[in-house]
Amino acid sequence: MRIISKLFRVSVVTLALLGAAAMSPGGSVNPVGTAEAAVARAIVVKGNARVEDETVRAYVTVKPGRAYGASDIDESIKALFATGLFADVRIVPQGGNLVVTVTENPIINRISFEGNKKLSDEALTGVIQSKPRSMLTRARIQSDVQRILEAYRRSGRFRATVEPKIIDRSSNRSDLVFEINEGDKTGVERITFIGNKSFSDGRLRDVIRTRQSGFLSWLRTTDIYDPDRLNADQELLRRYYYKHGYADFRIVSAVADLDREQNVFYVTFTVEEGEQYTFGDVEVISSLQGVDDESLKSYLRTEPGDTYNSEAVEKTLEDLTIEAANRGYAFAQVRPRGDRDYENHTIGISYYIEEGPRVYVERINIRGNDRTRDYVIRREFDIAEGDAYNRVLIDKAERRLKNLRFFKNVSITSERGSAPDRVVVNVNVEEESTGEVSFGIGYSTSDGVIGDISITERNFLGRGQYVRVGIGGGSDKRTYDFNFTEPYFLGRRISLSLEAYQHVYENNSVRDYDQKETGGGFGFGLPLRDDELKLNLFYKIYQTKISNLDPGASQILADAEGERLTSLVGYSLVYNTLDDNSNPRDGIYAKFQQEFAGVGGDARYLKTTVEGRYYQELIPDWGLVGMLKGTGGSIHGIGKRLQFTDQFFIGGETIRGFETSGIGPRDIGSGDEALGGTYYAAVTAEATFPFPGVPEEFGLAGAVFVDAGSLWGLDNDLKNRALKSGSKIGADDFDLRASVGFGLMWKSPFGPLRADIAVPVMKNDADETQIFRIGGGTRF
Repeated sequence: MRIISKLFRVSVVTLALLGAAAMSPGGSVNPVGTAEAAVARAIVVKGNARVEDETVRAYVTVKPGRAYGASDIDESIKALFATGLFADVRIVPQGGNLVVTVTENPIINRISFEGNKKLSDEALTGVIQSKPRSMLTRARIQSDVQRILEAYRRSGRFRATVEPKIIDRSSNRSDLVFEINEGDKTGVERITFIGNKSFSDGRLRDVIRTRQSGFLSWLRTTDIYDPDRLNADQELLRRYYYKHGYADFRIVSAVADLDREQNVFYVTFTVEEGEQYTFGDVEVISSLQGVDDESLKSYLRTEPGDTYNSEAVEKTLEDLTIEAANRGYAFAQVRPRGDRDYENHTIGISYYIEEGPRVYVERINIRGNDRTRDYVIRREFDIAEGDAYNRVLIDKAERRLKNLRFFKNVSITSERGSAPDRVVVNVNVEEESTGEVSFGIGYSTSDGVIGDISITERNFLGRGQYVRVGIGGGSDKRTYDFNFTEPYFLGRRISLSLEAYQHVYENNSVRDYDQKETGGGFGFGLPLRDDELKLNLFYKIYQTKISNLDPGASQILADAEGERLTSLVGYSLVYNTLDDNSNPRDGIYAKFQQEFAGVGGDARYLKTTVEGRYYQELIPDWGLVGMLKGTGGSIHGIGKRLQFTDQFFIGGETIRGFETSGIGPRDIGSGDEALGGTYYAAVTAEATFPFPGVPEEFGLAGAVFVDAGSLWGLDNDLKNRALKSGSKIGADDFDLRASVGFGLMWKSPFGPLRADIAVPVMKNDADETQIFRIGGGTRF
């Protein structure tokens, strides 16, 4: 009974205490906002100096006269912090009011960078988000640190460190200083390919843009790891394999491993080549009314039996699409269908041409072109706003924009427009530098040490125009040149080029006179078949002055002494399918040109020249490239006699093993002067290859060659005058000259240099030979 009595008394006391607590004003056991929410009479703001009270109250979700709870206070604190205006925020109830106490972030007085050399202050300022006279926040500073580090990584410095420092000033202002340790450049130590059998590692390294660190690393930036460049390299590899018949090629992986101790990257491409295919049966199947299949076959660039080439398929699609549009089918679509024969390794191609959906281009948006004007980009499209939408022509425009070399990246995407039959085309570009101040230095066997300096702008004032001003010279010559090209004259795909120049050549071991030529001209370029076939029309006018003749000079040379004005018109047809104009490995270059002098001036003649070059990889795995070249020309006077300077002069630059102007008609009795000829022809067969046993980063390559040709036919009038003066003319007949030799090429820090050793195996007794010849130069 005592135990029960004690329990009863404890229970009564407990209930009494709980009742008293419930009746107490400040002793509620329920938190605010659960059983009974609090109500604020007013919102009181404290601690603010620059920010207005009303601005603070605008972010507070609690309103006077309305109930609030703990969740409302938390939401208000988060909203105030999110403004970036405050370093600290506290909200507490006091005497029926809600008091908001804030500590304002300081204002950035100045931003500076210390320790940066590779990236300028201007470049880093453009990277960060913090700006002077803006609020200083810790979150933004940390974001800026990561942005700066990313900028250094993209410039190849993965060891860079950044430490932000805040220096307090008066009036709640602070200086922000980023202390930077740039570290050493992180290069690509090695590029390895796994799974390649048809092409060697060295050949595939030539295909991609990324380069291994080596002897020339101090001159280039492509040996720095760049993830964007690595992605572009994968596309280059695909296009290379697809172009050479490997339609099943794929890249399994592309990995860049960073060795932090050595501060280098190791890049590895793992590939599956598959089999090489050739084209099988090729046909055109058109469902367009009135369009005959056979009439379109002339536009095919894919021939049965040829090695499969994805670029040929793409260009065929473009040609067929444009031709269908020209025949009145603006919405025509061309779809290729490949039929693989895995056993015989052939791919039959059927081009289906049909009427596509009637979809129009509603709008073309241009983004990212801060400098390049919109119309420079829009004119590369064969379609405009309001025209029929065609993806093939969009892809063609993207290729053209990339070939301009105005942009680092070009991406064209499409999205649905304001209606189901409307498409919006978005063009995103990333600009790159298009201007350069460059200088060159080199050596020529005929002119000694030569050099030049020039200012070039490929995108003048963002208008897509090309401008170059250059001066050059050496011990025996001086040159001054100005060139301007407008690629779209009067808004059409016709180029206008202007030039002005002065070239001065002084008397030396290969010239028995001084020659000064001052002139200029203009020309128009008209594409006849996309970028492969081009017609050039031009006009030139120049004045030639011959002076300072050697004593006892030939009568032919003496007759040319003085000034002579030449005014001519001409044209040329150029066919170019080279894969690389500077270092071709595949393709054809052919040029036919004629000049008619006689549009005023002192000269009247017809000059015709031809040139053809054919390149092909003989053994791609070894990097062995073959080249066949043929050149020739003729000149005939019309009504007026030719001067000695009008004729052709060839020598070691055309047929190695001979001096400059070392072959052809000569005045035997006057110092063996070269007199030139009215006809010439020459052929060359050459094979180039990487120099065996030398690391590829040294850029050494070898060549073996055979040259043959002749210069003949001194103008009869010139010849007769020379004979009357007692001169003796030699080597005027067609005598075949030939030489064999070996060349050494070096992509040196001073530019491409080449040295050739050639031995004449067929020559005329009057010829002047030269076994060794060196030449080259550079552009920085």
